[in-house]
Amino acid sequence: MFVNFDLIKERMINAKVDKPISGTLSGHSAGEPFDKHVYKLIKEQLPNNTFRQYEYLNDLFIKNPTSNTYESRMRLIKSKSVSFLLSRGKQATASWSKDSQFVEKQNDTADILVTDSNRFQIIDIKTRNLGLSPQPPNIISAYKLAELMAIILDHKEFDKVSIVYFAVEWSLEDRFLVCKEAHYADLFKEDPKTLYINWAAAMQVQFHVPNLRQNYTGSKEQWAKEYLLHFTQQAKKRADDMSRKFVKPFEKYL
Repeated sequence: MFVNFDLIKERMINAKVDKPISGTLSGHSAGEPFDKHVYKLIKEQLPNNTFRQYEYLNDLFIKNPTSNTYESRMRLIKSKSVSFLLSRGKQATASWSKDSQFVEKQNDTADILVTDSNRFQIIDIKTRNLGLSPQPPNIISAYKLAELMAIILDHKEFDKVSIVYFAVEWSLEDRFLVCKEAHYADLFKEDPKTLYINWAAAMQVQFHVPNLRQNYTGSKEQWAKEYLLHFTQQAKKRADDMSRKFVKPFEKYL
C-alpha cells in the first residue's frame, strides 16, 4: 500500500520548479516548491491515502464531530506513537473547530502522511542546493525520537509507523530550480548507533539522506532499544562534561 519511492525518484529527476521570487535559494523558500511537487506525485499514486499532516487531522476531526475534547480527538488515532507524532498540542487540539481548522506548520513532523488507517508512513522532504556544501540538515529532535521509541516499546507498536526521508538535490538553471538527484531512506533501516546527534543545535539528529547506508537488519524493537542506549550514553557523557567544565570549577565559591 505504501509509496513506491523508486517511481517517485524516477519522476523527480529533471523536474523543475520556479526560482523563488525573493531570490533566496536556501531554507524553506527553496524547499517548499519541491515538497509540494513530491506531494503531488505521491497523491497521484495513492490519492485516497495521502495527506498533508494538517489535512489528515482536519479530515479526521470533521468526520468525528462528537469527539470534541483533546483526549477524545487523540483517541481517534488508533496508535499511541502516531498520536504522539501528529499531535498539535492540547490547547490547539481542544480549540479546533470547523470554522477554525488547522493550517500547515513548518514544524509539523510529517511533510506528507500516507495511511491505511492502521499503519502510517511519515515522509519528510529534504532539499539541497548542489551549488553549496552545506552542513547536514536538522532531521528530527533526538529527544523527540527517544520519546517516540519509549512509546513504541511501552505499547509494542512495532509495525504502526515508518519514517522516510526523501531528498531532492537541485541546481539553479535560469529561472528554475532543477532536480538533478533524488534519494530516499527509511530511518529504521539505518543503524541507530551511527546517528549523529548535534547537542549544540537543539539536540538534533543530523545527516544527509544519500549518506545513509540502510543496512540495519534488526527488528523495530531492537532498533528502539539500541537507539535509546545510544541516546542515553551520549546524554550522560554530555552531562558529565557540562558538570566538569561549568560546575566543578565554581563549587568552591558556593
